[in-house]
Amino acid sequence: MKKYIFITPEGNTSAPNGAEIENLQVIGIVDNVANENEALKKLLIENEWIIDSEFNIAEFICYEIK
Repeated sequence: MKKYIFITPEGNTSAPNGAEIENLQVIGIVDNVANENEALKKLLIENEWIIDSEFNIAEFICYEIK
């Protein structure tokens, strides 16, 4: 089985000094899946806040990790 990490360019992050920083944010890590599509389904089922927060899943970047 494989493990995947999902990141997104959506949203923003605050630096310790309060400045807004443009960067990628980790949405989640999914393991024990066969492929990227299965990983996305599992991510969304286990994390309802993703849809509730109105993230655009088409913007997600997915990488297989070891």
